[in-house]
Amino acid sequence: MTNYDPRDPRYQANQNPQTRAYSQANDYEYGYTEQQYSQQQYSPQPQDYTRQGYAQQSPKPKTPRRGPDIDPLMFCGGVLMTGVVTGLAAWLVGWIIRTVTQKVNDSGKLGIWNPLAQDELWFALVGFVVAILGGALWYLLQIGTPAPDQFYRWVVGLLIAASVVIPLALSAEISTGIGTAIMHLIIGLPVFTLIPTMGTASRRKQR
Repeated sequence: MTNYDPRDPRYQANQNPQTRAYSQANDYEYGYTEQQYSQQQYSPQPQDYTRQGYAQQSPKPKTPRRGPDIDPLMFCGGVLMTGVVTGLAAWLVGWIIRTVTQKVNDSGKLGIWNPLAQDELWFALVGFVVAILGGALWYLLQIGTPAPDQFYRWVVGLLIAASVVIPLALSAEISTGIGTAIMHLIIGLPVFTLIPTMGTASRRKQR
């Protein structure tokens, strides 16, 4: 059995209900205050990144790019080479027609033919200019139409057909009409096939 000294203050505090309740209340209040202070001092607080300048900025919407995504230098080089090929083809075919016609005229068996209304050099220059115009037409259609390749084929195809039919219908001599129609077809075919190929080959590769 434990003996307590009545004169001991701890014994008196435990025996007095009011004193014991007051002591517990002080302990509870002190503990709560101590815990609250500890949390306020050591708990991490959320940082205001917006105020510090670290807020993530929303990206600006990109303006859609009009026209084909091609390398202009490559495309222009391709168009120029198409003009060179067209001019050379026109000159070669004109020279062949002129040579064959001269031999036939020298023999005198089939009369005098004049299948070419102009010199072959003139047709070569026309072929070069037409190729340049074809490249400009292809690029403009790429900018302003929803189906540029289809429109290009239709426009150039109809122009080739007209350039072949009109000389046959309007030439006074049938030989001149045939020769001119052949030359127009030779000029139109490279423009019809090579210009879209140059445009496709000049597109930038997606990384």
